[in-house]
Amino acid sequence: MRNTTGDHPIELRLWRQFIAVADELHFGRAAMRLHMTQPPLTQAIANLEQQLGVRLFDRTKRSVQLTPAGAALLPDTRDLLARAHALPGQARAAAQGEVGRLRLAFVSTAGFSLLPQWVQAFRSQYPQVEFELVEATGDVQLRLLERGEIDAGFMLHSPGFAPADLQHLRITREALVTALPAGHRLATARTLSLAAVLAEPLVIFPRRIVPSLHDAIFGMYHAAGRTPQVAQEAIQMQTIVNLVSAGLGIAWVPDSVRQFQRPGVVYRQPAGKQALQVPSCETTLVWDTQSTRPTLERFIEFARRQARVAAPRG
Repeated sequence: MRNTTGDHPIELRLWRQFIAVADELHFGRAAMRLHMTQPPLTQAIANLEQQLGVRLFDRTKRSVQLTPAGAALLPDTRDLLARAHALPGQARAAAQGEVGRLRLAFVSTAGFSLLPQWVQAFRSQYPQVEFELVEATGDVQLRLLERGEIDAGFMLHSPGFAPADLQHLRITREALVTALPAGHRLATARTLSLAAVLAEPLVIFPRRIVPSLHDAIFGMYHAAGRTPQVAQEAIQMQTIVNLVSAGLGIAWVPDSVRQFQRPGVVYRQPAGKQALQVPSCETTLVWDTQSTRPTLERFIEFARRQARVAAPRG
């Protein structure tokens, strides 16, 4: 039997007819199942065999049986039709942001609790959305957004200092707390004096990472008539806390960093009204105003719901 298929695809209608005959092994019953008469079905199967260049059925007056080629083709044909049947639903799901990929960047503080909880909750609702997560500081996130390499990012900054040229949604607001070496005298003091903390060497992130928060911390020192004694700079909050545990100095970190239980580090807040002089910080979800990715729109809706029920810290 000569193959006349060439580069022309075979219609799904013929594959459906092939499966019906393969299931029934009877052209009359298969035709009834397909709501058609037997002669057109017989001709359709003959046309399919002609296009494939192989015989799919052995026919006699008494029986119809699959040939080895037909039996081998049947599972893939069922899979083809199942996938074709699923395509409209998949298209609608993709348009609604329920299927696809979401590229998210996040600062290390969001990775302590917020991000894992949100990813788990979002994936439980939309399991066909694939996450691509990138840990990055705020300055790096801005470059990634500009180049279109991420869809959105969780950034840290002082209250009211979200990037003005991006869409943003405030997720949390929390106080800064002091990370102290466990063996430091202030770690076990009855009350923590802000003046005493400000006199200690400071471990802090470089200004380029979070300019607004860096300036707010330095502003607290200047308001108290002090100049920060920067002992060491580090980019990641985990590294900052590790340096504190090594005794290099104290650090001001978001309250959520308490969840990073590093041995040798104690987290404390200044006592009484002095706590009001300590800056707070915000974590904000930011994204490009021009983005039209459906998965991002779906995630923003999810984030708005989560933000409404989240209890603000500080």
